[in-house]
Amino acid sequence: MTLSILFKSLLVTVLIVMPSIVLAAESFRVPILLYHRFGPTVADGMTITTSVFESQMKYLHDNGYTVIPLRQLVEHYRGKSPTPPPKSVVIVEDDAHKSVYSDMLPVIRKYRYPVTVFVYPSAISNAKYAMTWAQLRELKKSGMFDLQSHTYWHPNFKREKKKLKPEAYEKLVETQFNKAKAKIESETGGSVDMLAWPFGIYDDHLLKKAAEAGYSATFTIERRHATQSDGVIKLPRYLLVNADSGKAFAQLLEGNAVKRNVIY
Repeated sequence: MTLSILFKSLLVTVLIVMPSIVLAAESFRVPILLYHRFGPTVADGMTITTSVFESQMKYLHDNGYTVIPLRQLVEHYRGKSPTPPPKSVVIVEDDAHKSVYSDMLPVIRKYRYPVTVFVYPSAISNAKYAMTWAQLRELKKSGMFDLQSHTYWHPNFKREKKKLKPEAYEKLVETQFNKAKAKIESETGGSVDMLAWPFGIYDDHLLKKAAEAGYSATFTIERRHATQSDGVIKLPRYLLVNADSGKAFAQLLEGNAVKRNVIY
């Protein structure tokens, strides 16, 4: 076979295979559903009524969605897990609000869905709105909940950077990452290597410091699906509000989410 014929043969092969590769990449689209608080009524912009939450979980169950652990998705990005199956969904919660224990847990037990809770330890067993360490250990013992970091006390990094001198800011950042990781691991016995950004605030410097602290995956509040083209160091999540119900929830899962201006 001459070099010219060989080249043409390779070119034809590439043209045939390339569309299938692109299609495979596009078909990997996983929404990460982010919740904060639950209750009988909408107390604030990030409260979802328990009845709406249950209807969302039922919709996933009745319409062929597969809820996978966040860890499974992260491991895929690391090349250690297969591509998530079609119609995969991830469920997470930020803050470890007490309603996770009182309202979310019974629904999750019913459907046996995996959930990752991002905890900021300063509130746990201290703030009235937060869970206790005993409750978090109970969640972990259920086998359905993974506990990860939301920094130590949920700072606004933009505000702190403006307020503090560079040395003090560096110390704050390191404390927020390291102290949270150490506290959650010591209280629950799990491995903490994932971080959710408070207020969705991050920059290249913070990403670097998070990696140095041992976090191999971090999460934003960009309102879109996670895809193969995303980097595991900053994966997007849908910050859900009570209006993301019914038809709006179905549209969100399909990648046609209604734009929301959420006051965090």
